[in-house]
Amino acid sequence: MAVHGRLVDVLAEVSTAVPTVSPLRVTAGDEFQGRFATVGAALQASLRLRLALLPEYDARHGVGWGAVALLQADPLVEDGPGWWAARAAIDQVRAGEGRAALREVRTAYVRAAGEATGPDEAAVAAALLGRDQLLARLDERALSVLAGLLAGRTQRELAADLGISESAVSQRVRKDGLGVLVAIDDRMGWVR
Repeated sequence: MAVHGRLVDVLAEVSTAVPTVSPLRVTAGDEFQGRFATVGAALQASLRLRLALLPEYDARHGVGWGAVALLQADPLVEDGPGWWAARAAIDQVRAGEGRAALREVRTAYVRAAGEATGPDEAAVAAALLGRDQLLARLDERALSVLAGLLAGRTQRELAADLGISESAVSQRVRKDGLGVLVAIDDRMGWVR
């Protein structure tokens, strides 16, 4: 029950932080869905969602590209190739969990079959592999610093909040690859 409540709160926070077409919402059990104008926005939301839940909980994310149709407005029910592509992406993450080299991958992207447009799967997959690998190595303090940086906080503000020196924050940003993660997130925002 506590996990569900935390997930509902985080979905609302992320839906506010990253503009949605359809807000993030729980659909069944611990599964959730949302719709974004771009793949980049969905990928940025997936990172913010993971950061808000970590280190207690980690989530798998499947991002799909394809047509989506509104079946019902209240409660919101959508379907279409885009949703099925997202389900296929989740299946990719699950399949990777059984392979040691891919165990830390928590996010995948699939373009719906027959879609001639949309971001290249291989390019997005490469970025996600790097992002998820770096993220998996972070401790609680580094996760906190990363979340702050992604929220636009300065290293000075983060140092004051954490009760550590600016130098300590700066060292952590370099040593833990937080600057690289922020740059990956920024560039993912460009993905249409």
